Amino acid sequence: MDAFLNALFLGAGYNAALVGIGAALLGFAAGASGTFLFLRKRALVSDAVAHATLPGVGLAFIAMVALGFDGRSLIGLLAGSAVTAAIGLVLVEWMSRKTRLSEDAAIGAVLSVFFGIGIVLLTIIQTMSQGRQAGLEGFLLGSTAGMLFQDAVVIAIGGSLAVAATFVLRRPMTLVAFDPEYAAASGYDVRKIDLAMMSLVMAVTVIGLKLVGLILIVAMLIIPAVTARFWTEKSDTVIWSAGILGAVSGYVGAAISASAPALPTGPIIVLVSAALFTFSLFFAPARGVAAAVIRRQRFQARVHHRQGLLALARQEPIHDKLTLKVLGRDGLIRPDGVATDAGRAKAAKVARDERRWDVAREVHKDVSLTGRYDGLTPIEDVFTPDEIAQFDAVIGKPTAVGGA
Repeated sequence: MDAFLNALFLGAGYNAALVGIGAALLGFAAGASGTFLFLRKRALVSDAVAHATLPGVGLAFIAMVALGFDGRSLIGLLAGSAVTAAIGLVLVEWMSRKTRLSEDAAIGAVLSVFFGIGIVLLTIIQTMSQGRQAGLEGFLLGSTAGMLFQDAVVIAIGGSLAVAATFVLRRPMTLVAFDPEYAAASGYDVRKIDLAMMSLVMAVTVIGLKLVGLILIVAMLIIPAVTARFWTEKSDTVIWSAGILGAVSGYVGAAISASAPALPTGPIIVLVSAALFTFSLFFAPARGVAAAVIRRQRFQARVHHRQGLLALARQEPIHDKLTLKVLGRDGLIRPDGVATDAGRAKAAKVARDERRWDVAREVHKDVSLTGRYDGLTPIEDVFTPDEIAQFDAVIGKPTAVGGA
């Protein structure tokens, strides 16, 4: 624990601090830009783009070595990966638009072919004298052990530009994500906005290769957005909340990895992100599993409460144990099942409301009003006191509910 806290507060060394800051910046950029993929229901596109970077890494290494440069230059490798990622992105878009292939089929084709080409190139590189210690395998799952200051600068600059582009384009991308037909009718070029969205994802994927690798960067793009969605209904809040969750995942994951050097940074970052997702899945107040269970239980209690009062009003026996429990908990019946004074009063009110709704359906032909009757919505929430008084004038004086 001491080692983790030390790493968390940037006390684990220069390299660990670089990795932590770089991971936080990458996580914020990935979470914010990946939100649009999630909202657009095109999460698998990020997988195709990520796998399409591998041939570029191999080709860039071979080209730099052939030209007499250092084949391990991060900028050169990222540039090569960006080229093939762009080609893969264009191919997916072209095949899904110009052929009868669905988008998921196009993604599967590009993903598998490009990844296969990349593995072949890595195998060829291993036979080269300069390739045996190139460390290109780290681009699969990420490798931070040899991260230099200039590497962190590249990630910081690239991530900042991606966040800035996300901020500038957030309105049209959000509109296209939710309603592309309306966006087109409003004058937006949906295809160009989609390509801009994919280009942002491609940029984040490329700059994230060093930290988490091409296989795990997909998780950084999608999981924070899904997690943020559990906590809010507002698109702008989802975007920046996803960025914050991604940054927290990156920073905490890097700190855990620094405190336990045997643990790889990329997978730990993804596991931290998955832990935040799992917590949100169960405990988010609006959309979490626990909240859904509580809402269901409360709804069931309201139904049993109303059905029990109707039974009391009609002087019918109540056999359902849960109904008896709910009425007893609310002080509406005694342990022997006989209605209390409060129970009789509420039962009379429920019976009278039933008659009021019958009158309301005859007086008001507006379905938007009378259609709200579900047996649980109080009539006072739908009609004004004057209207309810009008219904009571038709019904007549209330009658009492009999007791024991």
